[in-house]
Amino acid sequence: MFFVPKVMSTQHPDNATPSPFADEAGVIRGDGEVQEAADIFALGCNEQMWDSEGKDADNQVVRKLLTGYPDFFQEQRRLGKDVVLTLRVPNPGIERDMRKSMVEALQSVPSAWDMARNFYGDGSDETAPIQEVILPFTTSAEELALVEAYYRHIIVGQEAHTLLGDRLVKDWVGEFYPKQLRVIPLIEDMEHLFYCDQIVEEYLHGRDLPAQRVFLARSDPALNYGIVGAELVLKVGLSRLYTLEKRLGIPLYPIIGAGSVPFRGHLTPVNIDRALKEYPSAHTFTVQSAFKYDYDKDAVQDGIAQLRAHERGEPAPIDQERARTIIDKTTAEYQAQVRRLITIISAASRHVPRRRERKLHVGLFGYGRTLDGVGDEVTLPRAIGFAASMYSIGIPPELLGLTALDEDDLAFVREVYPSLDGDLRAALRFANERHVKELLGDEYLALVSKFAGEIDRVHEGLTSAIRAGMDTHTHVDISHYVGEAGQLRRFLG
Repeated sequence: MFFVPKVMSTQHPDNATPSPFADEAGVIRGDGEVQEAADIFALGCNEQMWDSEGKDADNQVVRKLLTGYPDFFQEQRRLGKDVVLTLRVPNPGIERDMRKSMVEALQSVPSAWDMARNFYGDGSDETAPIQEVILPFTTSAEELALVEAYYRHIIVGQEAHTLLGDRLVKDWVGEFYPKQLRVIPLIEDMEHLFYCDQIVEEYLHGRDLPAQRVFLARSDPALNYGIVGAELVLKVGLSRLYTLEKRLGIPLYPIIGAGSVPFRGHLTPVNIDRALKEYPSAHTFTVQSAFKYDYDKDAVQDGIAQLRAHERGEPAPIDQERARTIIDKTTAEYQAQVRRLITIISAASRHVPRRRERKLHVGLFGYGRTLDGVGDEVTLPRAIGFAASMYSIGIPPELLGLTALDEDDLAFVREVYPSLDGDLRAALRFANERHVKELLGDEYLALVSKFAGEIDRVHEGLTSAIRAGMDTHTHVDISHYVGEAGQLRRFLG
């Protein structure tokens, strides 16, 4: 059985406080991400996602870790046994401009294995520094099989090719290890989250795998369907995976991709119980940048330890048909309000501080596309930028879509999503009631009164200054207000 980590550090740029590994502009680049990986391993994370999707990933990361921190990786954490790197690669079927980046990332795996073998003096597939790859936007078992087959037949298979007559590639440059690479589906859209078990079952058919990890997104579903839709579809997906696991007798290890903001999962170092209560059947949780940098190190280390101590349980039962009906209702209202706010969201997003070096990144609702009632193609920011923009104008995105719920709906949602009221209270602390009334109307203002506790008046003042700066149509720099508001919240978005 292979090593299944419980805490995955990611490179999501949701931190308001600049990382200690960032440059003077607060942006983590290049070797800063290598330093970050070593640091988070020392704090207790046992997995680092290494992202080749939408950025220029450093494919020499294993060499830099082992040569930069030799004592740590010799004496405290063995790379490939105690901690691992897991690649996230572009999906060639969707992210067509970046599909060769997948090839580059997969080509780096055997080099990383050689480096680790030379460092430790031994090596096997079970102790490879990179053993798995995450495929985003997974919609079919075939996509997973293609990645697996490409690595096995093309990357490893080239060792059996001959050059200049009868010279084998492996006799020239050595054999290629590991011989196989496991593929983790990252499932992000409504239809495929709802029926994620079908993708997994088809992929497992005919394969002798001891277990399978399955990554269920939380950010993009929130961006596309709102907080209620995202939570309910995640609960359905977890329930269906658990049923499949029991039927097949093969362990399935869900990964939950949660951020610090309630809109994206509300996982912070001081709020671990919330995640464990909402997703008891999950095995692995993501630790994103706000978790790592917007809290002190002792809190971060303690939060990671709590996640590592978690043992999987059963998911809560859920009426899937009722959930789907409510998802459809709240999604329609959520998307209608997003369309109304597109102009101000786009304007605010230009002032959100950058925290990582990134290229334009494909999303679902979050990339250039034509939306009903808009006419011209518009571009929304990704989930972090979207949430940061909404909070910066004093309208927490958790609000959107909630007016579609009647009392019976609300009772059902509270039953399957017990943290709903707490999440809304945490989010609406940062609401600007005047902006909610002006931009969304009295019905949404009533929701603030219903669910909010105490409003943070300092944050409210910052959001008023941000909106005033946007409304002047001048070149006033309000980005420092956006950053300051984010630091009060302890997340950008």
